[in-house]
Amino acid sequence: MTSAQLEIQLIASLVAIACAIPGTFLVLRKMALISDAISHSILPGLVIGFFITHDLGSPLLIIMAALSGVITVVLVEFIQKTKLVKEDTAIGLVFPAMFSIGVILISKNANDIHLDTDVVLLGELAFAPFDRLLIDGMDFGPKSLWTIGVILLITLSLLFAFFKELKISTFDAGLATALGFSPVVLHYGLMSVASVTTVGAFDAVGAILVVALMIAPAATAYLLTDNLKKMLLLSVFFGVFSAISGYWLAHWLDASISGSMTTVLGMVFLLVYLFAPKRGLFSVLYRNKQQQVEVSLLTFLLHLNNHTEKSERHINHLNEHINWQKVRSKSVVDLALRNNMITIDKNIISLTEKGKSFTDKAIDYIITNDDSKIESIKEDFFLFRG
Repeated sequence: MTSAQLEIQLIASLVAIACAIPGTFLVLRKMALISDAISHSILPGLVIGFFITHDLGSPLLIIMAALSGVITVVLVEFIQKTKLVKEDTAIGLVFPAMFSIGVILISKNANDIHLDTDVVLLGELAFAPFDRLLIDGMDFGPKSLWTIGVILLITLSLLFAFFKELKISTFDAGLATALGFSPVVLHYGLMSVASVTTVGAFDAVGAILVVALMIAPAATAYLLTDNLKKMLLLSVFFGVFSAISGYWLAHWLDASISGSMTTVLGMVFLLVYLFAPKRGLFSVLYRNKQQQVEVSLLTFLLHLNNHTEKSERHINHLNEHINWQKVRSKSVVDLALRNNMITIDKNIISLTEKGKSFTDKAIDYIITNDDSKIESIKEDFFLFRG
C-alpha cells in the first residue's frame, strides 16, 4: 500500500466520522433532506468568500459557506412556519434559489478565474494527496487531511460539551425549554456544524459523497438501535467501513472512488434494511404474519370461551361458522395445541386451564387496556407487545 493510498483512506475515514455525527441528529430530527439542501445552497457563500479573498484555500470560504447554510435553514423554517407549504416543499424552493444565485455569480464574475461549479461542487479523493500543506518548505501532508481533521476535532468537542442538551432538544424540545436550554440555539448550532462539515469535505470527496456519508450511516444505525450513543458509534462504524471498502472496490474496478464508496453505503443500508433483527423488512413481515395468526388464535379462544355446547366447539365449526379456510384453521388449532391452551377429544375442542386463564386475562386487557392485566403473558405473544 502506497502512502497516497493510505492518505486517501485516512481522509475518507475522517470525513465519514465528521459527517456521521451531525448526520445522526439530522436523521433523528427528521431533517435528512436539509443536508442535501445545505450541500448546494452554500455555493453563494463560497463564491462571495472567494471574491473577498481570491484564495480557494482561505478559511473565510468555510465561514461564508456556513453562514449561507444557516441562511438556508432560516429561510426554510420561515416558509414552513407560514403553514402554507410543508418542510420538504420549502426545502425544494429555497436551495435551488440559493444554488442558482451562486451559479449566476460564478458565470458573471468568474469566467476568467479557475472557479466554476465543478471546482466548487465536485471533489476527487484521488487528487487529495497531491494538494499538500507546505510550511517553510516542510511537507505536513494533504491539506484536506488537516482541514477535515480540525473540523472533526471541533465537532467532537462540541458533541462532548453539549451532548445532554442536544439529546434532550432532539427528543423533547418542550422539556429542553423547561430545563433552561434553548432548542433554537442548539438547532442553528447543529446546522452550522453540518454546513462547516459539508464545506470542509467538498474539496476532498465532493457533494454527493458528503450527503451520502451524512445520512446513509445514520439511517442504517437507526434501524439497529434506539440508544443515541450506540447510534452515533454505529454511524461512525458504517461510515468508516464504507469509506475503506469503497476505496478498495474502486481500486479493483478501476472506477470512481466517491461513486464506489456511495455504492457500498447503499449496499450496507440495503442489507440492514432487509435483515435488521427488529426493524428489518423480513422481521417486520414475520411479525405481521405472526400477529395475524395470534389475532386469529385469540378470536378462536374467545369463541370457545363463549360457547359451552359441543356443536359450537366441533373442529369443523371453524370452517363452517367462523368462515376460516382449512389451512388457517389448522394453523390456529396447532398454535393453540402447542401452547397447551386446548385439548381435542373426538373432534370436540375444549379450553385447558391455561387457555381459560389466558382468555380471561385477554378479555380484561381488551376491556381495560391496562398493561398490568396482561403482563404475565405479554412476552409469549406478539399481539400484546409495544
